[in-house]
Amino acid sequence: MSTNLVSRENGGRQTEDPAPESRRDRRQTWLDALRGVAVLAVLFEHLLDPLFPEVRAAVSPWFDFGQYGVMVFFLVSGYVVPASLERRGSVAGFWLGRLFRIYPLWIVVAVLGTVFGLVRVYSVLPAQLAEQPVTAAVAHLTMLQDFLQVVSVVNVFWTLSYEMVFYLLVTATFVIGRRRVGTTGTLALLLAGVLAGGALPAGALSRALGGDVVVPAVTVVMVAGLAMILGGARRARLCGAIAIAVLAVVLVAVNSRIGAWQSLAILATMFAGTALYRLDQGQDRRWATKVAIVLTPVVSVAAAVWFGPGWGMSEGQALAFRWSWSAAVVAAWLTFLAGRLLRSAVLPRLLVRLGLISYSVYLLHPLAVQALRRLVPYPAQVGLPARIASLMAVSAVVVGCAALSYRFIERPAQALGRRVIRARTAA
Repeated sequence: MSTNLVSRENGGRQTEDPAPESRRDRRQTWLDALRGVAVLAVLFEHLLDPLFPEVRAAVSPWFDFGQYGVMVFFLVSGYVVPASLERRGSVAGFWLGRLFRIYPLWIVVAVLGTVFGLVRVYSVLPAQLAEQPVTAAVAHLTMLQDFLQVVSVVNVFWTLSYEMVFYLLVTATFVIGRRRVGTTGTLALLLAGVLAGGALPAGALSRALGGDVVVPAVTVVMVAGLAMILGGARRARLCGAIAIAVLAVVLVAVNSRIGAWQSLAILATMFAGTALYRLDQGQDRRWATKVAIVLTPVVSVAAAVWFGPGWGMSEGQALAFRWSWSAAVVAAWLTFLAGRLLRSAVLPRLLVRLGLISYSVYLLHPLAVQALRRLVPYPAQVGLPARIASLMAVSAVVVGCAALSYRFIERPAQALGRRVIRARTAA
């Protein structure tokens, strides 16, 4: 994610801007439960190294819990984010809602992550951030740092780069499509891109021009494009939409950290979530849309098998990547489809509640994991009962802190965002 970025995002992972409680319960409960499953998977993945290296060695070559979790988050984001924009009918309202939803907690965690690195108590600030603080700060503020070849100050921030690219593409297609987010055509183009992505060089733009040029240039295009969309006439809005769409495509195609095919597969997964929403709402029942949805996980797995990782690995490591990525993608799709089937069922209350605070859990847990790594430097020398107890203790601390940050940071920020949107609408 959340990450959505985890987006509940990815990235994160975002709870949509509120409707009345009864309506929200009907619409969101199954999505919150999915976010709860996703964030538990990500948390478990990041606790393997400091607590259960044996599990890491045995399971990771076959299944990646973290990738599974973020893919569930990405499907949920694809399902809810474009629908949020279309319900609002306002690009400005959408972006204000996103900004107040994502940035307040993100800023707090980014500051904490920076402090952790500077004081060198639990971690060391990456050299790139220490040597180029202004460039790194600007890249992070755009949330596109993963596409700008800038290492994230907190590791899970990478998913928010995908959420931001998704927001840019959703906004562009909404404006160009005249108040409707494009799905089938966009998804088809992304799937074609996945199949061609193995031939596209990762990080080529930054290698050719350097971060000192790429970061400010991308920032200017992004800000100018959004400004034209938000404040311009029809022709200016179209130009702004084209600008941010081209920017997003260029970054994904030639400046991805992990490789174009994998980045395009993630974006295709998000738009497939949007296509599933269209089917569920009866907005699109075309056979082409259904075929595109089915092809998304198939093409994602096929690309992993055919292209493999885009960086130097041994044959064994490459094979493990192919298996773990493919299994995570398939499991994420099966989980999401199971959630759709159970959307009218009464789901575990604890899991739903965890989904509500999953953005906080997602962003905060890496800091706890860093602390745990220092406290337990040699997990193999610690007895299994003590490590299980540590797992429960760290999980409880993370969830407790997340509940507090949701109560005192996320909810007040969202309430402020709603007031700003209402004031802007009334003006």
